[in-house]
Amino acid sequence: MESYAHVLDFLPNGRQTERGFHREPLALAVGEDELKLFELVPRLGAVLAAGQRIPLVPLDGAPPPIDHVRRRLAYDELTVAARAELTAALERIVRANPPRYLRFFNEAPAVSRRFHLLELLPGIGKKTMQQIVDERKRAPFASFEEMETRLHLKNPELLIVGRIEQELSGVDDKYRLFVAP
Repeated sequence: MESYAHVLDFLPNGRQTERGFHREPLALAVGEDELKLFELVPRLGAVLAAGQRIPLVPLDGAPPPIDHVRRRLAYDELTVAARAELTAALERIVRANPPRYLRFFNEAPAVSRRFHLLELLPGIGKKTMQQIVDERKRAPFASFEEMETRLHLKNPELLIVGRIEQELSGVDDKYRLFVAP
């Protein structure tokens, strides 16, 4: 169950159909915990903006700005603006919860003798994967900055973001590392 979402696009007139606009405001968002894509119906009078983090459940007795979740979306149903905002939203989500994503670097196992889960991250090959495994044997990574200095790897959090985008876009892979099925 998602508690928070990051707005990717706000459509005050709704989606355009063959007969014009649907006339119901909509927000396209990505959930913070399970990283699902949603179509949200805002409460009457609520104005949302791309990049905004919003609660989906009542907080301290105050109702959320969202009336209800209409449905879960597929990646190809996102608007062009929502796709453009997705990377930035995922970066904010990953940077806001480093322990969750560092755990992957610290604990990802080998799948077979020839394949490691770390290799599923875009930009990670055999050599970099072996560096990560060797360094984490010495001591687990405590932060992304520490990973950068110990591995000479630029922006390791962007590797996670790239994998999440691949999973959201429907890459044909039997491994789901971050996005709930």
